[in-house]
Amino acid sequence: MLKVHGHCNLACRYCYLYEAADHGWRDRPATMSDAVLDRTTARIAEHAAAHGLRDAALVLHGGEPLLAGADRLGRAVELLRSRVPDGCRVHPIVQTNGTLLTRTALRTLAGHGIKVGVSLDGGLAAHNAARVDHAGRPAWSRAVRGLRLLAEEQPDAYAGILAVVDPRTDPLETYASLRALRPPRLDLLLPHGNWTAPPPGLTPGADRATPYGDWLRAVFDAWWDGGPGQPRVRLFEECLALLLGAPAGGESLGLTPFTAVVVETDGSIEQVDSLKSAYEGAAATGLDVFRHSFDEVLAHPGIAARHAGAAALAPVCRACPLVRVCGGGQYAHRYRHGSGFANPSVYCADLQVLIRHAAERLARATRGPAR
Repeated sequence: MLKVHGHCNLACRYCYLYEAADHGWRDRPATMSDAVLDRTTARIAEHAAAHGLRDAALVLHGGEPLLAGADRLGRAVELLRSRVPDGCRVHPIVQTNGTLLTRTALRTLAGHGIKVGVSLDGGLAAHNAARVDHAGRPAWSRAVRGLRLLAEEQPDAYAGILAVVDPRTDPLETYASLRALRPPRLDLLLPHGNWTAPPPGLTPGADRATPYGDWLRAVFDAWWDGGPGQPRVRLFEECLALLLGAPAGGESLGLTPFTAVVVETDGSIEQVDSLKSAYEGAAATGLDVFRHSFDEVLAHPGIAARHAGAAALAPVCRACPLVRVCGGGQYAHRYRHGSGFANPSVYCADLQVLIRHAAERLARATRGPAR
């Protein structure tokens, strides 16, 4: 994941990067320099050659990456392609808030084979009340204009929509509104909270309410029962795959090691930036692309802890019958001041609701009609 631009033209009220515990972005350059980009692509190529990689996923991220300009993103991708070994395919995607998508930018991105993912929390303005610019003005109209341009004019580049779950919204209305935007894929993300800084609507330990699990369960049924034309929903697909004993490579569920690493605008190498929601410096490694290889990153204790599987989980998680599906939940969501990440997810009860419901629907489908 390349942080090609460290600032954003929006000021979303729930943003884990700018509004949460870590403020390291303030001390970094706004834009990734040519020197950092040159060294980063060399390091990726070095890693691909050392391990005989056939594929390398590249996420162009921020901040808002399009503040760096579509042409610059295209040059970065072509530089990497020119350096990786023959037979290694680069799969680039830019994750954008959509407000800077224009016909020209989309043609440029598509011309370089860069897929476009758009962050949008629902298909109606009311679903995106937290997504505002620095003057407090709603970003909805600009974002949806860009997304519709993408869907209509560059459909092959349309990677999908990333939406943060808000249990205060109607789940069926939200899902239907997102479907209307024709995403080939939909990522439903739980807000980045933890036991010390709980997500909206949860009071850990105070009750057994499961607002996020109930919301996801309702959307799961709409997706499952919706027939042809449903988008791929990564959270649901991974849950079903894990229930069937197949591996799943995402960050939200399962015990498969998560293999993403972040290069910041100054060349610092960090763990995934969802950790910035936990505490100041949680994602830091002390490594950078000028002095360290990605093999050295793999040996970092913070990275290694995420590759330990069930052994790294809290005892209550290891004893849970759902552990191979849940995987303890997303790493950042386990944090509690004083005990670190050796805790169940703050969304433990919510994840149980979703997993048990998906298991029930799967069991009914595989049993077939009663005779």
